[in-house]
Amino acid sequence: MKSMTTQEVQEYIKNNPEASLIDVRETEEVAGGKIPGAEHIPLGLLEFRLQDIDKSKEHIMVCRSGNRSGQATRFLEDRGYNVINMDGGMMNWEGDTE
Repeated sequence: MKSMTTQEVQEYIKNNPEASLIDVRETEEVAGGKIPGAEHIPLGLLEFRLQDIDKSKEHIMVCRSGNRSGQATRFLEDRGYNVINMDGGMMNWEGDTE
């Protein structure tokens, strides 16, 4: 499984404004702030939203600590998606939120 630190993700999205981030936290967690531009798909709904995820793009998976996004990364990898887990999750995120 590919992964990036929160600092690497912050640098990556600064240099790649079209980067795709998918936040798999629950709705009440996301209400406290998410990375600008991240798409919110709760982990429990991921399998039902596969048609909404562009298989031709690379996606960075985000959660609170990196555990659920790791599960999402493995789930999507097994289905042929190009995904990266953000290690440390939003607990370690020091960038902007919306």
